[in-house]
Amino acid sequence: MTFSPDWTGDAEQVRLAPTNHDHGGNIMIYEVRTYRLKPRMVPGFIEAFGEAYENGRKQLSPLAAFFYSEVGPLNEVMHIWPYESLGEREAVRAEAVKTGVWPPDVSAMIHQMNSEIFTPFPFMTEFLSGEHGPLFEYRYYAVNPGTMPGIIKGWEDAIDARQGLSPCAMAMHTDVGGLNKYVHIWPYKSFEHRAEVRAEGVAKGIWPPKGSPKGAIITQDNKLLMAAPFSPLR
Repeated sequence: MTFSPDWTGDAEQVRLAPTNHDHGGNIMIYEVRTYRLKPRMVPGFIEAFGEAYENGRKQLSPLAAFFYSEVGPLNEVMHIWPYESLGEREAVRAEAVKTGVWPPDVSAMIHQMNSEIFTPFPFMTEFLSGEHGPLFEYRYYAVNPGTMPGIIKGWEDAIDARQGLSPCAMAMHTDVGGLNKYVHIWPYKSFEHRAEVRAEGVAKGIWPPKGSPKGAIITQDNKLLMAAPFSPLR
């Protein structure tokens, strides 16, 4: 779904529900918000976003990650928010407006906004955090309808061996937004490290997964990203 710079909708009509701000419960969805910024706006956006996040929004519910593009679409930022449910998402966003510090004053920097809701693959229980970068590959695939269960099964059979080479930050598929799409995010120490790991996975027959349905994937795309200083995954 694509949004105009009206970040929150009508917050007054959202009735607050019990929320789990410390992520102690089960994370069931991730909202991936991708903004295309005007040229040369990325540093200023990250500064304003980070200040508002640290001084009000973080206390309501923390990010999973905040990235900006290095290779791929330029002037792009991506923030990923974990929630237990769509109801918690609505409640937190309404509560954030009441703090007076959110959303940050960045509307003039934004060219386009997009939001998608993802459900994690069942075996991906937590979004990776800590120092694992500084380079992150965001791979997103469109697949034929009805093939997602087979893709998930193929991943389940292969992911342990692949994570022996380097960790997967998250794998998840769309629930709201463009359907029949899945995303996987991989941290690397450098461009060279990425190339080495990918070559090793192929050479050892570890990756890509062999059990996924043949012909399931329609398109494959990727972006290479860097993390902001306040991102929990860096």
